[in-house]
Amino acid sequence: MLQPLRHYPWIRPQLALHALRITTAALFMAHAIVRIANGTIPQFAYFMDTHGFPHGVVWVWAITTYEICAGTLLVLNRGVRWAASGLAVIAAVGIAIIHRHNGWFVGEHGTGGSEYSVALLAMLLVVAAHDGARGRRDDNGRAANEAGA
Repeated sequence: MLQPLRHYPWIRPQLALHALRITTAALFMAHAIVRIANGTIPQFAYFMDTHGFPHGVVWVWAITTYEICAGTLLVLNRGVRWAASGLAVIAAVGIAIIHRHNGWFVGEHGTGGSEYSVALLAMLLVVAAHDGARGRRDDNGRAANEAGA
């Protein structure tokens, strides 16, 4: 019965990290795209205006644009640490101004809580920590970001 699980998860860790990076990107991009498609930018902008963010529509478009652009960078495996860091700021601020007031749970036991955003933060941390650009070496053994490399 448990024989198939002996070799679980059936993929190499590096492939799992690629899957996590792309999934994380897709989750953020989906939020942005649905925000545009459903026409909820004005609603979100009003929320931002009433919570101390002047010119809420500018903030919402900046967030939406960043989620799409950073998600694209994650999919392309470019600027991963920077893209993930900005998305982490968005998720953390979302917890601070929205989700913490709704408790912890998102699904069965609550609505709009922090658990999903905390999971996103953990995903972003792993994605950023495994950025393919980190630790690259040139032909002389120097880190790619060292002077003269």
